[in-house]
Amino acid sequence: MHPASAHPLVTLQGAGVRFGATVALRDVDLELQRGERLALLGANGSGKTTLLRLLHGLLPAQGRRVLHPLHPEQREPVLAMLFQRPFLMHLSARANVMLGLWLRGVARAERGHRADEAIERVGLATQARRPARELSGGQQQRLALARAWALRPDLLLLDEPTASLDPGARREVETLIDEFARDGMTVVFSSHNLGQAKRLATRVAYLEAGRLVVERPVQEFFEDELPPQAAAFLKGELPWIG
Repeated sequence: MHPASAHPLVTLQGAGVRFGATVALRDVDLELQRGERLALLGANGSGKTTLLRLLHGLLPAQGRRVLHPLHPEQREPVLAMLFQRPFLMHLSARANVMLGLWLRGVARAERGHRADEAIERVGLATQARRPARELSGGQQQRLALARAWALRPDLLLLDEPTASLDPGARREVETLIDEFARDGMTVVFSSHNLGQAKRLATRVAYLEAGRLVVERPVQEFFEDELPPQAAAFLKGELPWIG
């Protein structure tokens, strides 16, 4: 596993998001270091997806959001986000990856090689010509990961990446996420699966009602005393605790 560096990738200071009169996220202070694996925990509606979109820059933020140049490369980091229900076109698996590369402005001469490499990377080479929407749920999620991986992101944001998958497909997707992180990719993912957070994360953040209540290294989060809201959530998910 690549350890987190001392160089920040994204910084949020007093960041918030409003949808009309609704405050979806408020007063978030968070610094994401390069090489981290951050798990976002919390109930439905707590702000996890909104925080992922804010980190990506898909939503206008109140407060400050700073995307730091990479060190030592001194270039803007590449970001990719995988949504809970990835949208796949009525095209082949390979064409879906090619389309993502085209939209990102990758040169035509590179697209085929990168698409083939990405599909091979997630174990779908034999399915490359099949219509994407005919793949199983687990295969579709792996295809979505291939589409993101083909962009060569420095930061990969995942919204409930295994929420609707059976145990076998979940293990396959978790293995890929772990491998991407071991290769140096920074990963932030939301989850309701505490075991998944323990397996994949180096740091955990708990959100409630649009506020970031606590964030700690993964071992401290699960073993040390937590603020009452986070402790109640953990006890509700793991009722034998406490």
